[in-house]
Amino acid sequence: MTTRNLHHLLAFLSGGLLAVMLLFNGTLAAQTTATFASWVAHGAGAVLALALLFLRPGARIWRGGAPAWAYLGGLSGALTVVVTAVAVNSALALSGTLALGLAGQAAFGLLADRFGFLGLKVRKPGWRAYAALVLVLAGSSLVILGGAG
Repeated sequence: MTTRNLHHLLAFLSGGLLAVMLLFNGTLAAQTTATFASWVAHGAGAVLALALLFLRPGARIWRGGAPAWAYLGGLSGALTVVVTAVAVNSALALSGTLALGLAGQAAFGLLADRFGFLGLKVRKPGWRAYAALVLVLAGSSLVILGGAG
């Protein structure tokens, strides 16, 4: 397996893990609150991340040179968990939440590439990238509206 294929497989698997995480967090949020579910998810994630960090031979914990805003990823992650825990318990359910989440990720990705948000290199997406976004939005609509009948 090539490195490129491995990266594609890992990206695909991360989508499956995201779906499982949303299901777990949504179930916990339905029985408690979305904020509590976020705390549990991030507490467990922090424990696992620290274990992986310290168990890796030769791990360097602090790497200088990163911009200050780069350390704020946990804030958007926590907010994502809270928002999706609420959405997954709505009429959208898991599939609709995932579909719209994917559409939002694709749209932000295109904008971030196009305008170089947060220090990214400016890359002008071609028409195929925008066509793919339209198809993702159309697919999201089918998932959401198709489940209403």
